[in-house]
Amino acid sequence: MSVIEMKVPVIGESINEVTLSSWLIEDGAFVELDQPICEFESDKATLEFPAEAAGKLIYVAGEGDDLEIGALVAKIDTSVAAPASNGQPKKAEPAPPPVAESKEAAPTPAKESYAAGHPSPAAAKLMAENNLKAENISGTGKDGRITVEDVQKALTTKSAPATQKSVAPVATPAPPSAFSRNQERKKMSRMRRTIAKRLVSAKNGTAMLTTFNEVDLHEVMKLRKKYQEQFVEKHGIKLGFMSLFAKACAKALMEMPDVNAYIDGNEIIYNHYVDISIAISTPNGLVVPPVKNVESLKFHEIELAIKGLAAKAREGKLTIEEMTGGTFTITNGGIFGSMMSTPIINEPQSAILGMHNIVQRPVVVDGEIVIRPMMYLALSYDHRIIDGSTSVTFLVKVKKLLEDPVTLLMDL
Repeated sequence: MSVIEMKVPVIGESINEVTLSSWLIEDGAFVELDQPICEFESDKATLEFPAEAAGKLIYVAGEGDDLEIGALVAKIDTSVAAPASNGQPKKAEPAPPPVAESKEAAPTPAKESYAAGHPSPAAAKLMAENNLKAENISGTGKDGRITVEDVQKALTTKSAPATQKSVAPVATPAPPSAFSRNQERKKMSRMRRTIAKRLVSAKNGTAMLTTFNEVDLHEVMKLRKKYQEQFVEKHGIKLGFMSLFAKACAKALMEMPDVNAYIDGNEIIYNHYVDISIAISTPNGLVVPPVKNVESLKFHEIELAIKGLAAKAREGKLTIEEMTGGTFTITNGGIFGSMMSTPIINEPQSAILGMHNIVQRPVVVDGEIVIRPMMYLALSYDHRIIDGSTSVTFLVKVKKLLEDPVTLLMDL
């Protein structure tokens, strides 16, 4: 018997531990060389772990286990030969039951509808609240769809003791979800634990302050409306707000290097380029992959870079390299309806810009009251390196560039 040990590989310089998030191959199954056998969740990304040899897979670690670099994950018995069919053993298919002879022809079964066994939105919500599965409920709605009444009936059956005879209820009981005292304990994902640790570190390890301003996006909206069709036709992507904000920040950062710098011990590191980290919400938590050299990119290049990173982030396919770096961060709470917030610095960076929702509000322009699309901006900064006057000046520069975007386009 020849056995190869599969151990957690070195993933990155700053990563000392990973979590085995899920097995991709069953214990005891045959695996081919380089076939992914499981997924690791690191502080920054989810990574597939390929088999180092062909053979029978033997689990050592379990899903949810935290493993240090070099820890044993699984073993592969290379003495086991590959199954005959396509690398995986075929499950034996049961023989069809004998058909009983009948003088009458059996009715042709109707084609099953897509709705069969699928709950309505209200029924799905009630099922989720009570941990019920669709396969345990018979749908009586149109085309076999599961209704709220079907779920309530299943809950009544589930809660009734097996020995108790069914009796007509005296009064209609309250929905099972009402006044629930149930709790659920769930282990935090590695990414969520890392996010929590870094947020506390940023809060406790920096002299963080926030300054606010508001920006009139009237001219930006006019620009987008006027040139959007031509922009899409030429570049294949829409001109969004994020590229305009990123470009405005990049220009201001190049003019004010303190905001683009960070502290390293007793020294200050000044960056002569601008890598803007874009906050992206994913099912596992917030990630901030950077768009590199924004100061040198065109608007469509920024939009394409953000779109690509966002797609990878939501699919869990960001690499360690794509998650590394960044000299400044932009987060947009406005897409969730936030009016104002105080974003937390993304260490080791020294500042972060918070965008918020756009609200039509009356403002005074040239002595007249007009309705304009207004947005509050928030700049959180590390006061150890950025003075209050510097932070305010930076935010005012960004505001002016966005309120007169022609100066941004012409690099004035």
